[in-house]
Amino acid sequence: MFIDRLIDEIKRKNNPTVVGLDPRIEYVPAFLKEKAFKDYGRSLKGASEAIFEFNKIIIDSVFDLVPALKLQSACYELYGSHGIDVLKRTIRYGREKGLIIICDGKRSDISSSAEAYSAAFLGRASIDEDVREPVFDADALTVNPFLGYDGIKPFIDDCKNYGKGIFILVKTSNKSSGQLQDLLTHQGKSVYEILAEHVNGWGKSLIGKYGYSSVGAVVGATYPNQAKILRDIMKNAYILVPGYGAQGGTARDVVHAFNCEGMGAIVNASRSIICAYTSDTWKDKFDETRFGEAARAEVARMRDDINRELGASKICR
Repeated sequence: MFIDRLIDEIKRKNNPTVVGLDPRIEYVPAFLKEKAFKDYGRSLKGASEAIFEFNKIIIDSVFDLVPALKLQSACYELYGSHGIDVLKRTIRYGREKGLIIICDGKRSDISSSAEAYSAAFLGRASIDEDVREPVFDADALTVNPFLGYDGIKPFIDDCKNYGKGIFILVKTSNKSSGQLQDLLTHQGKSVYEILAEHVNGWGKSLIGKYGYSSVGAVVGATYPNQAKILRDIMKNAYILVPGYGAQGGTARDVVHAFNCEGMGAIVNASRSIICAYTSDTWKDKFDETRFGEAARAEVARMRDDINRELGASKICR
């Protein structure tokens, strides 16, 4: 079961964080770009190959520290078929290093379209009557609940069939999320509270040995007060927490997504890790040729920052 594997790895590495491999060509150090451009041209292919080399070095630098990677599919789709190929290769490479792979695709649709999205990321593509093959083969996927249960059920079915997981958007980290998510319903509850109740219900058939479900939720670090409310509503949902670091979320903010045993959430950071070599914290210590070392240093700093805050927190639910 996905959620048990994730928690086992979080416990083993004492690290409730995930590295977001959300690369763009401008994040890649010049020496890697120029080599790829020389070999493949200043093209979508060249950019994609530079990104793959960048990803591999980041993974090599952090795989023993973190339980999981989160790959934002848009960052790969941007470069067309070459980028999608790099997404698949990066998933494969991360898994070879023992990492759990979360694809951040925010997919949803209804009927056969939802089934196709789910088959591509979590399940198997049907080739012939008796031939089914994995495509991206991620361990988990972010899912948009806007279409209701019709758009969620195919993903839940594949979670059951293939031991995978999903994280459903509940309260996202972006500034304008409140335009819809904070609206009050006729029940006197906000939309995000109603979504949380659904997530808790949808996940009941996929609860593992730790009491958490493979149907989780996305709750941004930038909304700690809402995280308090949502942690209480979603007793069995593991929470994927974006927004730490570059988006402004802090360790003190993210503790509200955890329970008093320090479980219940995994915190994502992307730019603050993969671009650590350009940050004020690390740029004087690591030049661009040592960007992997800078990423490792930032992963360790983030881990210690969150674990220290969890240890100091008096919050218990």
